[in-house]
Amino acid sequence: MVAIRRLGYLAVVIGFAQVVFGAIVRISGSGMGCGDHWPDCYGSFTPAQGGPNLLVEISHRYGAVALSLAIVALVGVAWLKRNEPGVGGEGGVLRPSLLAILLVVVAALFGFVTVKMELSPWVVVTHLAIAMSLLAVLVIVVVRAGGFGDGTVPARYARTLRSGRAAAGLTFLILVFGALTANTPGAAVACQGFPWCRGITVSGVPLYIQVTHRILAVLLLGHLIGIVIGVRKRGETRAVRTAASTALGIVILQVVVAAAMVEMHLPPTLRSLHQAVGTALWISVVALAALAAGTHGMTDIERIVYESPSRGEFATPEGVAT
Repeated sequence: MVAIRRLGYLAVVIGFAQVVFGAIVRISGSGMGCGDHWPDCYGSFTPAQGGPNLLVEISHRYGAVALSLAIVALVGVAWLKRNEPGVGGEGGVLRPSLLAILLVVVAALFGFVTVKMELSPWVVVTHLAIAMSLLAVLVIVVVRAGGFGDGTVPARYARTLRSGRAAAGLTFLILVFGALTANTPGAAVACQGFPWCRGITVSGVPLYIQVTHRILAVLLLGHLIGIVIGVRKRGETRAVRTAASTALGIVILQVVVAAAMVEMHLPPTLRSLHQAVGTALWISVVALAALAAGTHGMTDIERIVYESPSRGEFATPEGVAT
């Protein structure tokens, strides 16, 4: 399981870098750096001609290859160990690993469509949504392999699991609306000022997209505050409390970055940072939900005691009454 966990971590790191670098491709205007050629770049995978846009775009493609190889290695090891506990069957790492293979192929195909349709906004947004789904599946693989502190989670925390899934759904919507804001003409500059619009330069759909993005972000902030309070009040295990606190800290950082980005009129560096922090937030909320689903090391009797509504103040910090 150690090998699977390490490969899972590697795939998550490469996936994170790939999403962030994808934003750099868009922000730097390098999306057509290889023209309409795919998967090669002007007839070669190592083109002789230079140029910043070409280098940025082909580097992004190299990253996709590295991610694909990491996932193939992950699936290979999981398949070889499929008869070991926690690998095959329901709740094991093999099934999400296989799903990751499917998603990386779909992401590559949408990369092709994105280039051939010359960066159509809806195709770009769909491409990002698929990439985020892949990243989520990889995080689940790592958690099921004992990563992110999963070995210390004694049981399924039903209330936190529901809240974590809601946070993940809300975060996904925020990412989609953020991508729409970045790719819809006029949406990024429609609302001047933060947190409210001190000036409106573009009305209609572009304005609605950006305002919706902001409202969803505020809702997520409040929701994560509630989760942090809840997991501490219920005395849930340290891994879950840490994941919740991390998600809250990242969303606060994201709000600060967004405020600076808007007030400084969208400098490229802050736009890239905004994407990076948003991706880190996605990883953290998915990890929170996956950790809350843990059922490691707790007997049926202990689980009944934990889930009893009457346990209250008599529970230990790990959520099991003694």
